[in-house]
Amino acid sequence: MSENRRVRYYSDFSQDFVESKEQNTKLPEDYRYVRDGFFQRLRSAFTYGCALLFGVFFCPFHLHTKYVNRKAFKAVKGQGAFIYANHTQPVGDVVLPAFACFPRRIYTIVSPANLCIPFIGKQLPYLGALPIADTVGGMKEFQRALEKRIGDKKIVTVYPEAHVWEYCTMIRPYSDSSFKYPVKFKVPCFCMTVTYQKSKLFRRPRTTVFVDGPFYPDESLSVRDQTKDLHRRVSECMKSRNKESNYDFIRYEKQG
Repeated sequence: MSENRRVRYYSDFSQDFVESKEQNTKLPEDYRYVRDGFFQRLRSAFTYGCALLFGVFFCPFHLHTKYVNRKAFKAVKGQGAFIYANHTQPVGDVVLPAFACFPRRIYTIVSPANLCIPFIGKQLPYLGALPIADTVGGMKEFQRALEKRIGDKKIVTVYPEAHVWEYCTMIRPYSDSSFKYPVKFKVPCFCMTVTYQKSKLFRRPRTTVFVDGPFYPDESLSVRDQTKDLHRRVSECMKSRNKESNYDFIRYEKQG
């Protein structure tokens, strides 16, 4: 491995390495999650199409991406579902799940801070971003938006690690809170594990994306235990797939 490889030091797993000036942005009370007017749908289709076109070049030529087991999504054709993925690419994480389940449309749960990214932030609602609210009224609207997208048989992407650690080759610990969504809506979920391998041709590593699932909630358990069970199964699968990473383009080391 290169001696010039960058090293990033962290104090805990909630540390942000990609921050904006509006990191603590909160959603306005009247934020509209569902924008289904004719011109809004037209803008959404155009914006999503542009993102896919960008990904056609970005994924193979910058990330050197290879997918394994994309066919797994065929098992839930005609159903809504969730994808849980490790969060390792500031830009790539917008398009990697979109190509994983193409031609199905994805929506993605994001932090409100993403909406303040210059230029791109204003496009995110039309790309399918679902920012998490922090008020009771806002959470009700957020839940209604999730219900609609799952009801429309779309796929919702979740990054349970919450913070982007670029090219990180470990699965960071994450809570089971987001696993209540498949349980609530009685739909399956998948895990998408992004791994990195040393390239013989390029400075940046090859990116291999593994898709696993579907994982179904075990309805013989209580709601709380279903959530814990899904979290355990997905986490174990991601950690197993992550063993395919063999190159730290950026190394993360614990301080102290």
